[in-house]
Amino acid sequence: MLTSVIQIGVLGTCSFFVATALTPLVTHFLYKYKIGKQIRGAGHTPIFSALHEKKRGTPTMGGILIWGTVLIVTFSFAFISTLVAPHPIAKLDFFVRSETFLPLGMMIFAALIGLIDDLWGIKGKGKNEDGIRFRYKIVWYLLIGLVGGLWFFYKLNWDVVTIPLMGTYAIHGWYIPLFMFIITATGVSVNETDGLDGLAGGVLLCAFVAFGAIAFATGKVNLAALCAVISGALLSFVWFNIPPARFYMGDTGSMALGVTLGVIAMLTNSLFLLPIIGIIFVAEALSVILQILSRRLRNGKKIFKSAPLHHHLEAIGWSEPKIVMRFWVISGVFSVLGIIIALIDMKI
Repeated sequence: MLTSVIQIGVLGTCSFFVATALTPLVTHFLYKYKIGKQIRGAGHTPIFSALHEKKRGTPTMGGILIWGTVLIVTFSFAFISTLVAPHPIAKLDFFVRSETFLPLGMMIFAALIGLIDDLWGIKGKGKNEDGIRFRYKIVWYLLIGLVGGLWFFYKLNWDVVTIPLMGTYAIHGWYIPLFMFIITATGVSVNETDGLDGLAGGVLLCAFVAFGAIAFATGKVNLAALCAVISGALLSFVWFNIPPARFYMGDTGSMALGVTLGVIAMLTNSLFLLPIIGIIFVAEALSVILQILSRRLRNGKKIFKSAPLHHHLEAIGWSEPKIVMRFWVISGVFSVLGIIIALIDMKI
């Protein structure tokens, strides 16, 4: 157990320092080539545009640092282990088929889709000149979820879900559409949360630490190591995104991390803990859904001044740091609650 804790700690620390070392290089590139945030015209989102006009031009696509660091650390230690085995350093290799192949593969695929979306947004492509249309993003999320669901069902023979404190239930073929829904829901929710300096990064950090702890408690040490590597990269990202942010995550980061979070929740059989640990993501997504339904069913009347929730709080006068830090606190508390429920469930 001590060896595993050391492995996870070393990997997370390495990830933090790699991401921190790469940040000046990436930000220099983003600033040099003016790969900056575009603010939609006031005709589409007047409140959002007024609140965020000052952020126009701030570099985006910073999510490359996060998933890029994860890939560098993962494949570096996988390669080193082939050279030095059976030296103890080889134990830092966590790239194994049963636990980390799928989340890493889906992370890469989602990151590439997000990268295209970011580039289109910068160049003013798309219906509203802000990248890939939402409906097409949903299609991509569903396709990614379909691949993952088929892999779980046919390769891993996985067709059960666990309801904490109640038991485990087989749902057979329904597991595939459930998997598709979870991947789509987490992807969209994280994407909606990525709207203020450091907000999504800090909330994701809490979530990945929580699922890393759950993975470790269930014996999935390699998956816990992956969570540690992602957390280390996120910690570095948050360091540079404490308001005012030096750069933004962009869709290449939020899509990749949202999808990965959903996969890890399924791999740890913690589906029903996801809404608890990811309470902020749930609140943000629900605020958007309620806003849309209200406008369609109540002749244009809105529930919130602006959606998602963090923009509503901005509109009523909350400062950006106040919103971000309070959301971090809420996320941290509910992440600990999720871990506690998971541990109690293991003891029953």
